[in-house]
Amino acid sequence: MERITITIDAALLEVVDSVMNRRGYTSRSEAIRDMIRDAASREEVLSREGTCVAVLDYVYDHKTRALAQRLNQELHDHHDLSVASLHVHLDHDRCLEATVLRGAASALQKLSDTITTQRGVYNAHLHVIPLSDPQPDGH
Repeated sequence: MERITITIDAALLEVVDSVMNRRGYTSRSEAIRDMIRDAASREEVLSREGTCVAVLDYVYDHKTRALAQRLNQELHDHHDLSVASLHVHLDHDRCLEATVLRGAASALQKLSDTITTQRGVYNAHLHVIPLSDPQPDGH
């Protein structure tokens, strides 16, 4: 095992310590290794060829001018990737959208980036799961 030194600000160190305590790690090193493994796994999935399923979830401010229409149009423009969506009114101003997607990882990431970088979209996350080869009978 290699030893490295990193420099992080106090706020980020608080996040590491919080994860460490909540999950029961015995050291910051273990917590950071698992965080890096999670990021590496995500990057590996996104670099694969083949079909994936994903859930794109995000909170957005529905009062942001024409945002709901732009988001809806993006999903219509990518109807081949969009399987289903769930829309939840969180409060007077914010909505949660969870969309199930299916397609090539690169296409899912591109659609996610297009949606989540819109002004008024917050707390976005794309959870990608690779699929094995389809069943021979098409199911």
